[in-house]
This record gives sequence, C-alpha cells and structure tokens, in this order.
Amino acid sequence: MENVRHNMNEAVDYILKRSGGFRPDVGLILGSGLGDLADEITEPIEISYAGIPNMKCSTVKGHAGKLVLGMLQDKKVMAFKGRIHYYEGYSMLDITFPVRLMQGIGAKFMIITNACGGLRDDFKVGDLMLIKDHINMMGDNPLLGPNDDELGPRFPDMSNAYDRELFEIAVQACEKIGIQPKAGVYCAVPGPNYETYAETRYLKGIGADAVGMSTVPEVLVASHAGIRVVGISCVTDVIHKPGIQVSHEEVLQAANEAKPRFLALMKEIIKNLPVKTSVPN
Repeated sequence: MENVRHNMNEAVDYILKRSGGFRPDVGLILGSGLGDLADEITEPIEISYAGIPNMKCSTVKGHAGKLVLGMLQDKKVMAFKGRIHYYEGYSMLDITFPVRLMQGIGAKFMIITNACGGLRDDFKVGDLMLIKDHINMMGDNPLLGPNDDELGPRFPDMSNAYDRELFEIAVQACEKIGIQPKAGVYCAVPGPNYETYAETRYLKGIGADAVGMSTVPEVLVASHAGIRVVGISCVTDVIHKPGIQVSHEEVLQAANEAKPRFLALMKEIIKNLPVKTSVPN
C-alpha cells in the first residue's frame, strides 16, 4: 500500500498545482447519468482524468471522466464527474483512487451516488434511496494486502460507514425539498451483467433493498481514510418480477428524469454539511 500513498501524493501534487492550491472539504462521486451536478459548481477548475497521474479513465457512456473543483452551496468541493468501475477491468485500487485523492487533498466528507436496481416492492423508477448500510458481494476488497498505517488502520470499523449524523442531515434535506425520504441497504455486485431473477430473490433474502455495481469499494476506502460518507442511490429500474428487461440506455433515461430532484437533494445536503470554516489569524 506504500505504492498507493506514493501514487496518491503524486496525483494530489498535480491537482494542487493545476488548481492553485485549492483544497476542497467535500468530495463528490457522481454515478451513471448523474454528473450534471458538477455543472452547478461555480469558479470551476476542470481536469481530465487522463491528465491526472495514476488515474484511470472511465470507458462507460454516461461517465464524463472529468474532475471539477470549485464552490457549491458555499462549500469547497471536488466532483468526480463519472466513475471508474470494477467491471471495466480495473483493479480495486484503481476504482477507489478518487477517494485516496480526497484523502490526500484533505476532504473530510464524501457524497457518493449511483444508479441502482430497486428490489423492494415499494420502490418505483426515479426514487432516491438514502443508503443506510451495504452488503459487499463483489468478491474483492480494496483494503486487501499490506496495510499502510499512514493511510488508515489495518482493521477499519464499518459500523458507521454511512455516517449517522450526515444521514439525518440527508433525511431533513429530503423533507425540506418535499421528497419522501426512503432508506435502504445497497448491495454491490461485480457486474457488468444485470441480475437474474433468482439472483434478485437471493439478494432480497439476505437483506438488500437495492443492487448496483459500484459504491461499496469507495466507501470501504473512505472509512479506512476517516472520511465521513453520505450515500444516495437513484432507482433507475425495479426488478420485482421475472422477465423484467433492463438496458443501460433505460438506466440513463431514468437517471435523467430524476435529475431535478437529485440535484435539489444534493445541493440541500451540501448546504448543511458541518464543514468547519477556517478562522483568519
């Protein structure tokens, strides 16, 4: 993991030079079709993933592959507009590298989003689910291997992976903008195929409310790094019955239709994050 620290420091140095030393408090990872929040950032500094040392590029439609730094709701933010997925053939260290960049640059909060399949009968397409816990079914973990104590503990506690105080801020944000808050357990699978009906029955049986192909690795690294997390899933398809067919185009369309509520919720959460402002000497 010393390699991780070296790669992180190299990339952070590059970003700081490009941004004039800008150090965000909040990191945003924006999932499939949800990248438009980055367009709301004022005084933006845009950096292509391709230019950042040791950073991989997304190959999936709906993921722009761009880091945007600037101000949003009076908070300093860094937004990863598009994510890198395990199913693209990248390693767990590759796909969680954005979280290490948050750690290296000093961000204390991460809001992570995804498009997901809804498993609960009360879910409908376009619902936003606040993640209260997760199940890792990806068969891998980014924290495997030698631990670097400078990055985090050997055995990170996951009992508050989705920070309870921030979760309540998210619930209040839902109520403030008129969204009925829904919460649930997100299950991560490797993909890239969508689940069979037998698999969805199994996932429901072990306590999952939604299923997707991301998020959990990033949250594992955020917990290791001491970064406080809010997770939001956009339900882009529901898989209650056999024979339901899903396409990536339909996922993007559903995310696009949910965009106004998603943007409003994200901005309200960011507005109310307990970011400590620095006091001039």
